[in-house]
Amino acid sequence: MRYTLRQLEVFLAIAHTGNLTRAANHLAMSQSAASSALKDFETQFEVQLFDRVGKRLQLNEQGRLVRPKAEALMALAQDFEQTLIRHAEAGPLNVGATLSIGNYLAVGLMAEYMNDHPDAPVTLDVANTEHIAERVLNFELDIGLIEGELHHPELDVIPWREDSLAVFCDPSHPLAELQKQRPLTDDDLVTPRWILRESGSGTRQAFDRAMHGILPKLHIALQLQHTEAIKRAVEAQLGVGCLSLITLEDAFKRGNLTQLQTPTRNFHRQLYLIVHKQKYRSAGIQAWIDLCMTKTS
Repeated sequence: MRYTLRQLEVFLAIAHTGNLTRAANHLAMSQSAASSALKDFETQFEVQLFDRVGKRLQLNEQGRLVRPKAEALMALAQDFEQTLIRHAEAGPLNVGATLSIGNYLAVGLMAEYMNDHPDAPVTLDVANTEHIAERVLNFELDIGLIEGELHHPELDVIPWREDSLAVFCDPSHPLAELQKQRPLTDDDLVTPRWILRESGSGTRQAFDRAMHGILPKLHIALQLQHTEAIKRAVEAQLGVGCLSLITLEDAFKRGNLTQLQTPTRNFHRQLYLIVHKQKYRSAGIQAWIDLCMTKTS
């Protein structure tokens, strides 16, 4: 074989960091050793994988072409090593989740996964749909759990479980009193100030879709990145909010917040798992997918 796993490691580390020094540090190598490994790798196959832009090494077209195959090979090698060293079916797993899923569903999944595979640590990155998708595409995450609808030629998007958004307010808000008298209409929904998630989040994407036709009429007073901040702002009577029902159930039970029924609008949505199509599905990834599929409600 004309290449080594170490050469693949160096190539992928530089692809991730865009910098030889950071890649070498990540692999606990000297900069000269990393540079030599990359040079030997490129020379052996008479190919250039990076464009040199100042101090940055940026993947060129050829580099982008071979990277997914290199990622798959390294994942397979790591899975094989895991089997030999730890005698475990599943190895370490890097999971990404959007905020609602990460804060309310993923931790329970992690606990169950680690209980089934005690020698397999899990890391969790919580961010919005856009960020999670970007990290899965960049092979920085093994799998993502997202709220937003996504179509990308390099991603497998797997339907996971049903969800719904809920419009809510402070119990003393005029709309809470109004819905006791009659069903709320579209005209009622355009009257309050709204406190919403930021663009790029799956929750905001679902909200904008549900409000099609009246969205330009809405007064969006605040856009916040965190669900708890939105709930606190609504409790402080700064406006009306809209979040995943799974993030609001406890507050509704306590009576801190009131759900507003919106018969003219459909807030149903689907949650998804995403995996890079070129990603080798290790025992750990498949175990995580299987676990998620048992938790569909």
